[in-house]
Amino acid sequence: MVKLGWVARSVKRVLGAWFRFRGWTVEGTAPARKMVVIAAPHTSNWDFVYFIGGVDALNLNLSFMAKESLFRWPFGKIMRELGGIAIDRSRSSNVIQAMVAEFAARDEFMLTVAPEGTRGKAAQWKTGFYYIALGAGVPLVFGMADYRRKVVGLGPAIMPSGDYAKDMAQMAEFYNACTPKYPERATRF
Repeated sequence: MVKLGWVARSVKRVLGAWFRFRGWTVEGTAPARKMVVIAAPHTSNWDFVYFIGGVDALNLNLSFMAKESLFRWPFGKIMRELGGIAIDRSRSSNVIQAMVAEFAARDEFMLTVAPEGTRGKAAQWKTGFYYIALGAGVPLVFGMADYRRKVVGLGPAIMPSGDYAKDMAQMAEFYNACTPKYPERATRF
């Protein structure tokens, strides 16, 4: 776990205060100390703001993957302190194996993944989040931001069965009830 510097602590405090000021609440608890948290729906940069506010309110130490360009000066140190893991999307690399290895190397690792992979409408979810959880033998936890209810939280958890279609059907039931900031950008099942 990275120790928070004063800037990252300040960012968390400000975003936590913004989260509460805007009337948002949290629900759910972490079912395990090792898990892949699905961050969906993801249609706006505001999702990250509410995510950090919700993580602070839930008192969780979540990590997240983000494009490498977000880790350059002046934001790099803050992004890492907030739990960020830089991913180089310009070249083919085995992100799934690297994350499975992270799970094996740590006693606690809560990795958040946005399977839509973009804030714009995607044809379908990327599958890496699923195969990271399957390879690491950890649960998939349904994380969400519901703009209609102003709630960020953790929903049910499932162990990936290896039957992607069956497991996605369970996820679809949950996520179809969540209202994204921009519904027209959401990737629906």
